[in-house]
This record gives sequence, structure tokens and C-alpha cells, in this order.
Amino acid sequence: MKFLDLAKVYIRSGGGGAGCVSFRREKFIEFGGPDGGDGGNGGSVWAEAVEGLNTLIDFRYQQHFFAKSGQPGMGSQRTGKTGEDIVLKVPVGTEIIDEDEETIIADLTEVGQRVLLAQGGNGGWGNLRFKSSTNRAPSRANPGQEGVERTIWLRLKLIADAGLLGLPNAGKSTFLAAVSNAKPKIADYPFTTLVPNLGVVGVDGREFVMADIPGLIEGASEGRGLGDMFLGHVERCSVLLHLVDGTSSTIAKDYRTILTELEAYSPDLAAKPRITALNKIDALDAKTLANRKRSLEKAADGPVHLMSGVSGEGVQDVLRALWKIIAKTRKEAEPEDDQPWQP
Repeated sequence: MKFLDLAKVYIRSGGGGAGCVSFRREKFIEFGGPDGGDGGNGGSVWAEAVEGLNTLIDFRYQQHFFAKSGQPGMGSQRTGKTGEDIVLKVPVGTEIIDEDEETIIADLTEVGQRVLLAQGGNGGWGNLRFKSSTNRAPSRANPGQEGVERTIWLRLKLIADAGLLGLPNAGKSTFLAAVSNAKPKIADYPFTTLVPNLGVVGVDGREFVMADIPGLIEGASEGRGLGDMFLGHVERCSVLLHLVDGTSSTIAKDYRTILTELEAYSPDLAAKPRITALNKIDALDAKTLANRKRSLEKAADGPVHLMSGVSGEGVQDVLRALWKIIAKTRKEAEPEDDQPWQP
């Protein structure tokens, strides 16, 4: 299944049916009178977050969603049939954005969440509604209300607890494959990862979700490489894991490159809790490792974890550090239990 995280959709709710002008004309009934029914309401357009989806690819092949209009009213006080609603089924984590690509209409972060995107038009009144003591035979009826037509954007941001950052070939996919059952593509050339990958990671009997996005390069915020188009998938993460390639001779520059691109994309994302790890230490001798660790600690102005996604050295320590922050975030998000009643 192809991955798609942005789609443009055209929607329109159904218009209401027109009211009916009708009079009773039945044999042996001395006084007739108006009996025109109301028109049916038009169908509405909804969006709902459902399980089992992790891409918006369905909206590449169908972009237009038009709800049906209500039927007109009929004689004998019969109301027209209401138009059927249309429900856009989207993955959990989908943002619904207005046509200006800035105004967020809704953010569906839980299974079952629904939002009304376009309300169906009301049906018009039949002439029976206009009957009064002074107007015994009204010959007017209302037209149905028109539907709402609009253009929206669907933008998917994956739901993950931890996100992986780093330059291409920093070992992000290797790390994700080593700690989860995910099977990302791994090769010895840059930009092996072209779409985000998710994996469920276990540590000390606990589990959390980790997201791996394509590598960033200098100038990604200006569209170089794959640009920063996938950074939105780590915006929801509680913590970021910044992997730095230990075999690189420009450790400090590599670290600052990623930090600069994060700040250019979103100051809020750059301010998220971040753990820095020097990867591929299995390929370094003790002296080189010490020098590069010192250089990275100076650039990061903080502690640096040493690890190797291939040999597994230091991996568990990194996972425990990630879980420590994730657990704290989850605890803050949980509602406080009600205090037990005491007599």
C-alpha cells in the first residue's frame, strides 16, 4: 500500500427538497384544504477516524464527495425522503484543514471521533404549514435550502510516542528494525527511507510506538532533498531521538544541521524533549570514540548516549531513557482518579 499523508478533497452537502403545494380533492369530502408535505433534508458530509488505516491513499483516487439532496414534499401530507449522509473514513491522527491550508477545522486523534464538515440543507415547508385561520387555502411553499460546497485538505500526522531524527544514513532504519518488528528498507546509500515507518518497541515489559522519518539534510526547510515534508509526523511525539553517525568526521556540524532544520520548521518541535545518541560505535576504536563523544557533547551541551544499532550495544539504555520521558508524559495526560468517599 502506498503512503500518502496529504490529500485535497472536494465536498458538498445535499440540498433540501422543495415543499409541495397540494390540495385535497377527494370525493364526498365537503371541505378540502391544503395537504402539501415538507421537503426532505439534504445529506451531510462527516469525517470519522477509524482503525486499520495509516495512509490517505484512498483520497488520491476519489477526491469528490457529494451527499444526496432531499426529495421534494408530496401531497397527502407526505414528507420527502432525507438524503443520505456521506462519511469520510480517515486514519487516526488526521488533521482537517480549510482551503487556505492554515485554518485547522478538526484534529482527529482518537478512534471514533467524528466532525461535521458540511451540513445538509433543510427541506422547504409545504403549503400545509402556511394554513391559518385567515388563510385557509395557502398556495405557497418554500424551496429547499441549498447545500454547502467547500474544499478541504486532509493531512495525516502519525501517532507515535517517540520520533527518530538524523541525517541520511545515520542508522535510523537499522535502529528501528533492531528494536521492533518493523521492516524498513535498509541499504548503504542515502535516502533509503522515502516514507515514514512505525514500529512498536518493547523495553522492560513496556511498549511504545516509534516513528522513523526520512533523513534531513542541510537546506531541508528550503526543499532540498526530501525537504521537511515529513517532520509533521513527529510533531505529536513526546520525545525525539536524535541519532548522529559516529563514523562521520563532522560530528558537531551534523548535529547542528538537524537542529537548524528543526528550528526553521517549528520552534515548538525544536523545543521538544530530545535525546542525543552517537550511533555506529562498533565501527570506532576507543580513542576515536572518546574524541567524537566529547565533540558531540560540546555541540549538544548535554549528555550523549553511545550505541550501535547493529551490535545492540547501548540500545537498551537509550530505550529506557526514551521510556522515562514517555511515561512521564502519559502520566500527565491521564485524568486524576476520583478520591474514594470517606464517611
